[in-house]
Amino acid sequence: MTDLKTLIQPTKALVMEVGTFIREESKNFKLSDIEHKGFNDLVSYVDKEAEKKLVAGCKNILPEAGFITEEGTETERKEEFNWIIDPLDGTTNFTHGLPIFAISLALKQHGKIVMGFVYEINKDECFYSVKGEKAYCNDEEISVSPIGQLKDSLLATGFPYYNFEDMNKYLKILDELMQSTHGLRRMGSAAVDLAYVACGRFQGFFEYNLNAWDVAAGAFIVQQAGGKVTDFKGEDDYIFGREICATGKLNDSLLEVIRKHWDA
Repeated sequence: MTDLKTLIQPTKALVMEVGTFIREESKNFKLSDIEHKGFNDLVSYVDKEAEKKLVAGCKNILPEAGFITEEGTETERKEEFNWIIDPLDGTTNFTHGLPIFAISLALKQHGKIVMGFVYEINKDECFYSVKGEKAYCNDEEISVSPIGQLKDSLLATGFPYYNFEDMNKYLKILDELMQSTHGLRRMGSAAVDLAYVACGRFQGFFEYNLNAWDVAAGAFIVQQAGGKVTDFKGEDDYIFGREICATGKLNDSLLEVIRKHWDA
């Protein structure tokens, strides 16, 4: 059996090494380097090269594992272990020179996430946890915010860049929360949003139209830090279900607002 704890240090070293590559590339990146996978779905040579580096490193760390990757560098899935990789979460921020982007790397074992890393590259903050352990940022233990009321909370969300058919319902959610919280923030990286919930900077985060590689690592870290993660129904289909609500102590009250408008 694989001792998951032995994977922490080499995986941490890997994401920080690839993060250094991304940080250096950001200094000379030009808008002309942008490629389009679809409408408003941007990618660059940095995403692709970073993913190749992460895949190669993960193969060395755990050779028996398969992969679920955003850019399709490696697509073979295995029965027990699979890495879920977003090499550059916040690509639009990166391409426009906005310094909020991260590596998101999770390990799934028999359908359950057992390890997660979110490396916020510009702040040099590595959030991580492994099954059975606490959650950490740069080796300091973290926990979710103790704030339990929406009126005292700062929330994070995201805006869809395609599939706008549910936008009116979403705007109603935002309207109510703008008037009942300290405010809403749109960072442009779900991985960063989730990491910030895990360490208590945000009291909650919600978004739809996300993919597994956007949320797998961050959602796991939130849970390991004492938080709760569900889909908009309050159930657990948030990794592949394209809806997520992650909170410290606000899950019921935040879900109540979301569902009032989302289910209407």
